Amino acid sequence: MKNQKIPRATARRLPIYYRYLKLLLDEGTTRISSVDLAEIVKIDAATIRRDFSCFGALGKRGYGYEVSELINFFSGELNQDTLASVALIGLGNLGHALLNFKFQKTSNVRISAVFEVNPELINTIQNGVPVFSMDELEEQIAEQRIDVAMLTVPADAAQSIAARLEDSGIKGILNFTPLRLDVSKQIHVQNVDLTNELQTLLYFIDNDISN
Repeated sequence: MKNQKIPRATARRLPIYYRYLKLLLDEGTTRISSVDLAEIVKIDAATIRRDFSCFGALGKRGYGYEVSELINFFSGELNQDTLASVALIGLGNLGHALLNFKFQKTSNVRISAVFEVNPELINTIQNGVPVFSMDELEEQIAEQRIDVAMLTVPADAAQSIAARLEDSGIKGILNFTPLRLDVSKQIHVQNVDLTNELQTLLYFIDNDISN
């Protein structure tokens, strides 16, 4: 299924399914229907069935889905057997919070290198991860075969660093800055604007807009 084109929205939901299915198996659930899974993940059953149908017959009508089989399938789709190395660019408050987050406990992701301009942090080990100078960015990304970077730098530095990341061969950027990056279509960018998300939530509350 690796070469099959699936909808972007479906791809975004795969990690959600995978995470909850693992929790279900840990709790002893071996079989589940799309209706019951919908109640847990808060995604309607029709969408779940449509998402799963993108990958062929994963379940049986009237029987449901074998949880362990779904986990094994989505594990392969999400490359859970392959450890993904990620670079963290910027070690301010948000950078420290991301570094403290135990990605590897819940996914196949690990932060393997941090890049900073603060001389007091450069050449130190933070939470078991080495901190390099920004001058070493291209060299270390190539040497460690890093494909993804998390960007937590000031907005006025984001575009120039994104350009360097693209030139270094980075394939994806998780962008925590408010700036929308100008990169080629070959680079996948996920924008995470915490302020915008909070303002949106407050707007929904103030205007009584339901989910």
